[in-house]
Formats: sequence, structure tokens, C-alpha cells
Amino acid sequence: MSLYLLAIDQGTTSSRAIVFSAQGLPVARAQQEFKQYFPRDGWVEHDGEEIWLTTLKVCREAIEQSGLEAAEIAAIGITNQRETTLVWDARTGAPIHPAIVWQDRRTADYCAELKAAGHEADVAARTGLLIDPYFSATKLRWILHNVPGARERAERGELRFGTVDSFLLWRLTGGQAHRTDATNASRTLLFNIHTQQWDDDLLALFDIPRSLLPEVLDCAADFGVTRPDLLGAAIPVLGMAGDQQAALIGQACFQPGMVKSTYGTGCFMIQNTGSQPVASKNRLLTTVGYRLGGEVTYAVEGSIFVAGAAVQWLRDGVKLISHARDSEALAVQTGDACGVYLVPAFTGLGAPYWDPRARGAIFGLTRDTGIKEIVTAGLQSVCYQTRDLLEAMRQDGAAAPSALRVDGGMVENNWVMQFLADILGVPVERPEVTETTALGVAYLAGLRLGLYADLAQIASHWHRQQRFIPKMAEEHREKLYAGWLDAVQRVRSGA
Repeated sequence: MSLYLLAIDQGTTSSRAIVFSAQGLPVARAQQEFKQYFPRDGWVEHDGEEIWLTTLKVCREAIEQSGLEAAEIAAIGITNQRETTLVWDARTGAPIHPAIVWQDRRTADYCAELKAAGHEADVAARTGLLIDPYFSATKLRWILHNVPGARERAERGELRFGTVDSFLLWRLTGGQAHRTDATNASRTLLFNIHTQQWDDDLLALFDIPRSLLPEVLDCAADFGVTRPDLLGAAIPVLGMAGDQQAALIGQACFQPGMVKSTYGTGCFMIQNTGSQPVASKNRLLTTVGYRLGGEVTYAVEGSIFVAGAAVQWLRDGVKLISHARDSEALAVQTGDACGVYLVPAFTGLGAPYWDPRARGAIFGLTRDTGIKEIVTAGLQSVCYQTRDLLEAMRQDGAAAPSALRVDGGMVENNWVMQFLADILGVPVERPEVTETTALGVAYLAGLRLGLYADLAQIASHWHRQQRFIPKMAEEHREKLYAGWLDAVQRVRSGA
């Protein structure tokens, strides 16, 4: 009997489910967007119940569309928006507060206090991360401090904390499993990436009771089994990874030096650094790439908070376009030298700036500027930010990659991919299967199942669909990028 794998891809703006064949090909998919809440400036929240209900719905729809019986799904993999923080009742599974999203900046002042007190060097040495509102620990602390009775309930062991993967696993298993994997744990500011354990000193620093925390497993492991009534069968959950690490696996970046960049709500570039963690001198993050069989593969990551979200803003916020796909035709009309720069620092700036108080702006407006120039600038901003990350990696001593493997919704835009290759001066490779985040956790589940013998077999499934070669003259490339750097400097909170 053919084996099929169900990948749950719970992202920042939508929940998706994809059924994959054993060959790594999508058989059926379902997706549903959900509401974003912005209760105050810099605050971003999700409804945990809506995350769960949309996830359950798309899983059922994908299985139905595949024409398969639920019993034919051999295993499930879960990938998720990382750092987003949930706290729920250990008895009922009900969240005690809306999920605080990774983009949320409400803990910026507290993070500044920690840095002023001299804690950042020690935290970075243990976690590979910087002290920033991006990560889970300060969000979790905020919930414990601000939800009435939460601190006392946590001390009594009545509450559970998790990133979205843990919350979904809890719900899927009917509260039988409170687990996460090493990649998601490594994004909390509470996990020591060297010992691969929750760190008691960090728990003390952030005042987090250990009873809240999930058990940490490898990325391919026995996480739990779904309740039969939810999907129509008891299906084992055998793979788990945060979305960017899942994409690293889906892109088969298994050799040190290989780099992938994912363009979803944000943009995340990760370089495999092998069995040894590499500390960045340019404010990139050292993180767990994946952990298999107890062996850790590390990575260096640059995180951009707004990529596809800039196009979403152009569509929904200022209504310059009706559909995201309309942006490509406008950019083709405009060309690459429109003179307009859009810095999408809607929730601050991520790597390599880490400026939570920066705010977005548009520069270079003239009487001739219209919709197509602003839309083009929004697309270009994603490419310029990617160049920022690549420059930081180069300054850390990494060799320029022979090619950049790309994935995510934006990579279907050929104009963006060509401009990306041009502004980087590096070939860009788009795979045949661009749903690499979901594919990565499907591979992990299949690896645990024994469907794949090893990573080499998984790598053999990767195929290039198109290669974009740089065509831009060096002088023009550097002039455009200098304009971007000037624009970024103007929105910095210290500028």
C-alpha cells in the first residue's frame, strides 16, 4: 500500500495542510487565512482557538480532497510560526490569553532593561539569540505578569506554555502530549543550545516556572497520536520543526555552507554550519538547524520581520492592489530604478539591525510617483533586506553561496526572483516543490517512519524548477543598494 504523509503548516497569516506522497509530491492541500489583531501600537495577537479550528478544518479538507481514508495517512508532521507564545489551562486546553505573535514588540522596554543590566552576552552564549521582543521568554513573562492569577496558577502547575507546535500537539492528542522539538525550543530564550536542555539560570532570569515547559524531542520522534475522532483515525505525529528549519530540510540544505531563504510573512535566511555552533559578530542568530538521533546540526539565521506582509499591506492596508499577483505586472512596467524606497519596518527592524522602535517609511516620492512605483518599492524591499542578511553572513566570514535556494509564496513572482539575483549578485534557485516548509516536516515524519533511509535519500528528491542568473551591472547594483541603506538609516530609532 502506498504511504502518505500529512503536513500541518500553521503560519502567521494562515493555516495550511498538505498531503504528500512518499516521493515528496503534493497530492492535496487546503488553506485558510485567519484574523490578525493589533490591539496597540506594536502589539500583534492571534486567537488561539481560531488557530486550532482553522488547523483542524484544513487537515480534514486536505484528507478529503486527497480521496484517501484517514487510515491511509501514515504519519503527521507539524511546522509552525516560531516564537509565537501561548499559555493554556492544563485541564481544558483553553488559552488564558490571546497568542502573542513573534512580531509583537510589547516587551521592548523590558528587553532594554535586561540589556542595560548586562545580561545579553550570557543569554547569547547559552541560547545563540539576542535579547529581543521577538523571542518567546519575554512574551511568556508578560502573560504571567499581566493576566490576573496566571502567576499563581503557573506555580501550582495548572498551566502549560508552548509555541504553536506544542499547542496543536496538545489539542490533537487530547492533552496527552506536551512536547516540542529542539528547533522550536531553541527560539524561546530559555533553551541552552549546547546542553540541549531547558536552562535553569535562564528560567530564573525570566522568572518562568519549569512546570509550564514541554518535553523537548528530536525533530523526528514519537510526539504523540491524534484522537481518532478528530481526523477519522489515530495518526502518529512523527515530525516537528519550526517553519524556517523545516524549510531548510525541505530544501535539502544538509551540507555545511548551503543557504536557503524563505519568503512568507517575513523572510528568513538560514545557513547550515554543521555540528559546531558559529557565533555571529554581526547580530545574526545561532540556532538549531535540526536534531536527529540526538545529533545537532547548527545554523546561522537572519530574520526579516516583513516580506510577504509588505505585499499584504499594499493589498489590504492601503489597497493599492487587489491581489498579490498583481504586483508582478506593475513591477515589470516600472523597472528596477524607480527611485522610491519602502522600508517596511511596521513592527521594527530585524536582523542585522534589531531595532524594535524603528517604523516604516517611504522615501523618494515625486510628483510622478504612482501606485506602480510604490508597489515595486515594496517588492524591492524584500530583496534589499535579503542583501542585508547576506552581507552580514559575509562579514562573519562565510563564503558567498554558489546559489541561494528560495521558497515561500513570493518566489512565484519571477520579477522579484530576478531582482533578488541581481541585487545579491548570486544565482537564485527555485525548486519544483515550493511548499518546502510543509515538505520538510513531511520528510521528518517519513524519516521516523522508516520511509526514508537517511538525509541523502531525501536530498535526492530535490529538483530545481528555475535558476535566475544575475544580469545587473555591478555599478547599478551598488547604487541601488546604497539608496536602500540610506533609507534604512533614516528610520532607525537612534538616527
